[in-house]
Amino acid sequence: MRIDECVYARGSAADSISDEALAQAFIEALQSIGPRHRVLALPPDGTRNHSKAGVLLKAAYDYYGDALAAVMPALGTHRPMSDAAIGAMYPGVPSGLFRPHDWRRDVVELGRVPESFVREVSEGLCAFDWPAQVNRLVVNGGFDLVLSLGQVVPHEVVGMANYTKNLFVGVGGKDGIDRSHWIGAAYGIERTLGRVDTPVRAVLDYAQERFASAIPTLYALTVVGPEDRSGVADGDLVTRGLFVGAGREAFSRAAALSAEVNILYLPKAAAKVVVYLDPDSFKSTWLGNKAIYRTRLAIADAGELLVLAPGVDSFGEDKAIDETIRDYGYCGAAMARELVESGELAGDLAGAAHLAHGSTEGRFSVTYASGGLGRAEIEDVGYRWADCQESMGRYGPDILKDGWNVVGGEEIFFIRNPALGLWATRERFAAS
Repeated sequence: MRIDECVYARGSAADSISDEALAQAFIEALQSIGPRHRVLALPPDGTRNHSKAGVLLKAAYDYYGDALAAVMPALGTHRPMSDAAIGAMYPGVPSGLFRPHDWRRDVVELGRVPESFVREVSEGLCAFDWPAQVNRLVVNGGFDLVLSLGQVVPHEVVGMANYTKNLFVGVGGKDGIDRSHWIGAAYGIERTLGRVDTPVRAVLDYAQERFASAIPTLYALTVVGPEDRSGVADGDLVTRGLFVGAGREAFSRAAALSAEVNILYLPKAAAKVVVYLDPDSFKSTWLGNKAIYRTRLAIADAGELLVLAPGVDSFGEDKAIDETIRDYGYCGAAMARELVESGELAGDLAGAAHLAHGSTEGRFSVTYASGGLGRAEIEDVGYRWADCQESMGRYGPDILKDGWNVVGGEEIFFIRNPALGLWATRERFAAS
């Protein structure tokens, strides 16, 4: 396979691909690359449960049978999936195939992106090299195919999720994840969201071309969006595209479609946005702050974001990151940079980046209605607190519809799942 090859492409904003057609198309793509004898699959974890990766992985298992030797969910920094979560997201795939990814300990380094390149693409904001790290199983497992599965959707660190991010972050290591997150934060979250070409993407693609070309990777990228294309995501989700290939062409086509499908423009900035976080997917503010990232370009100055978070019981996905957030709070980009440059958070760049990303820089307020964090905990990190049960009773997903609502004379924009898109006004998106 050539690095720029695209072996299958289908999709448009008006397309609707059934699960059966998606599985068949993926099998046809696998047939086109010839027989494989030992396959590793890298699907997303439960935070991407709408990605259609379950359909793709089951199709791969049906096609390869025993040749599918291992499945490693691309956890990145997230908590490992439980057996129940794996069974729910990947039915029909034997649980014995699944392997955990340990981002702190179980990685190898393939090479280093030079400091000069990082400095150039970050406009001088970052002066360090970048280690291309992957789980050791990827390179030492004797695989003749690595299937990277997942959804392309707007993302706060890399611009558009998936492709090389799935390899170098999803099953990457601490140093690489730390530095990539900081590159994104230093460059600016609002300059990054929903963009195809970003500093972090450039670094990841450099690593793919220079250090990972010998890994026989095939990317299967879905684009999933609301059935109602008006920007109101109330109803069933539809698979709009599938793009399969070994290189940038498949990603570029998927990202272009995602920009059309997943960036939802509001006709005016919202004075109040309410975002619901499904408790099965969001258990920390590390993940739950997608509510902030994906709406910040849609909220009016001095507006309010209310986050309904019944399942959130921690700040970080592990103890170290949780302590960083508790110690410093969501302090904003300038303070995060000071903490990095002083050396205080130089060893936790991902944590520092999160402190910047989770701040509104004072432009609007964030109120968390958490089911597992107390008032003092929420307020100590810089957010406002609201009672979760009371807030769910007033604004919950069983009460409000996606999009515009009026509650007690107050106009509210409601979002049921922030992971599915990016909400913005055209003016603020263009100005970012």
